[in-house]
Amino acid sequence: MEQDVIVVGAGLAGLVAAAEIADAGKKVVLLDQEPEASLGGQAWWSFGGLFLVDSPEQRRLGIKDSKELALQDWLGSAGFDREDDEDYWGRQWAEAYIDFAAGEKRAWLRKMGISFFPVVGWAERGGYLAEGHGNSVPRFHIVWGTGPAIVEPFERRVREHMNNGLIDYRPRHRVNQLIRHQGAVVGVSGSILVPSDAARGEQSSMDISGPFELRARAVLITSGGIGGNQELVRANWPKRLGDPPKQMLSGVPSHVDGRMLSITEQAGGRIVNKDRMWHYTEGIRNWNSVWPAHGIRILPGPSSLWLDARGRRLPAPNFPGFDTLGTLEALRGTGYDYSWFILTQKIIEKEFALSGSEQNPDLTGKSVRQVLARALPGATGPVKAFMDKGEDFIVASDLEELVAGMNKLTGENLLSFEEIKRQIQARDREMDNAFTKDLQITALRGARNYKGDKWIRVARPHKILDPKNGPLIAVRLHIVSRKTLGGLQTNLSGQVIGSEGAAIPGLYAAGEVSGFGGGGMHGYRALEGTFLGGCLFSGLVAGRAISTI
Repeated sequence: MEQDVIVVGAGLAGLVAAAEIADAGKKVVLLDQEPEASLGGQAWWSFGGLFLVDSPEQRRLGIKDSKELALQDWLGSAGFDREDDEDYWGRQWAEAYIDFAAGEKRAWLRKMGISFFPVVGWAERGGYLAEGHGNSVPRFHIVWGTGPAIVEPFERRVREHMNNGLIDYRPRHRVNQLIRHQGAVVGVSGSILVPSDAARGEQSSMDISGPFELRARAVLITSGGIGGNQELVRANWPKRLGDPPKQMLSGVPSHVDGRMLSITEQAGGRIVNKDRMWHYTEGIRNWNSVWPAHGIRILPGPSSLWLDARGRRLPAPNFPGFDTLGTLEALRGTGYDYSWFILTQKIIEKEFALSGSEQNPDLTGKSVRQVLARALPGATGPVKAFMDKGEDFIVASDLEELVAGMNKLTGENLLSFEEIKRQIQARDREMDNAFTKDLQITALRGARNYKGDKWIRVARPHKILDPKNGPLIAVRLHIVSRKTLGGLQTNLSGQVIGSEGAAIPGLYAAGEVSGFGGGGMHGYRALEGTFLGGCLFSGLVAGRAISTI
């Protein structure tokens, strides 16, 4: 046996684990079906948001956070209700992750050279009671350099071990089967795929050049979720969210297909919480697509008016950035696969950001000058490109022209100019006083009590129909598939649990394939900044555990 450990999947969790295991002097084979251009997986494409608790960045902005408050928010969002079975390990992983986010996480990352943008973002604001869903305080720490800067130190460590012979990285190796012997997983077999020059995220050829088989003392599965497999997403769509959409964009490349979930299940691994998933409602079709049906998520501030496909304003608290799955459930009840934002030029230039490293060249490129330019009038360059080239944006000088453009875009003629005008005028009348019964206006005014929102995230409250705030903008929003919240059930060492409730010897899982830990440490809902962090944490835990065998 030439290797101690086989790691299946070269995304962030796989890189973290492989580096930890090799640091302990053990030999690792790192397998991935994609070409080397895709090393780092989905993490490379990310905006780079990480959930931290009571950080120096928070304290400098006057944010009072604590482990107790973070756990209160997590449990209120997760809604664990299967704790005797499917949520048993997920709940324990959640508590361990809160400890990590409030303790070792930041110093561990800083030691590897990862730093953070000084303004902390406020994602998933909730809008319910104190023990309900959402972040009570801003916790979304943006890595300086976004996703590529998260991947870089782990890729560097892996390549160092490739040079010293401890890591054997083999792209274009697709695992088809886990090999079991006397109840333990002892290896993998699969197909060597033909070389591919596909760029990162692009579909690569699945043509086979030959078979392979490898054996080791442990196998770690870090192959990701199902977000790129829309057929599987629809098959597992939870009934509580209504019917699955007929039309949906994809927020991840097509190779995020869930293959290893079923392969591991066939080898005895237990999949739990299949009905828990995380999809976004603020998606726009990428005018410069990399993968099929490539969708980009808008990271909105709280001021845009959100209308359903028939032009009816969504009820509280379905405001931009408050409750992702609550809004998804409300929109699925409308019977349409799209919705609308209506906003002004003043809102878009301060509140619109786009998710993804490639959509934030200033942060990704670590350019202070370009970041400071965000304070200048006008939308950012990537947002302006979507306004000019994207099919989902409409810009107009007055509301009648805007609504006509919205109807023309869909071809369904569902929108009434008079009804939309009535709703916006009613909203604008509420701006005449410092107090209001409109909870969205209350929320955006409250948001500006936080320095970070006031400086760079939330526009000064204003009337939408006042021409001085224009032009008017409408954005058609699609559902974008993204994360798998359930997965392979694992204990607190990352060992995969079998169908009879015991750990399977030699088999481990980390990252999204394990529901980011335990088969679903998020429960039903996420607090954001917790997906990359879940990959980091579960990869670290599994890597450290395997290093001791």
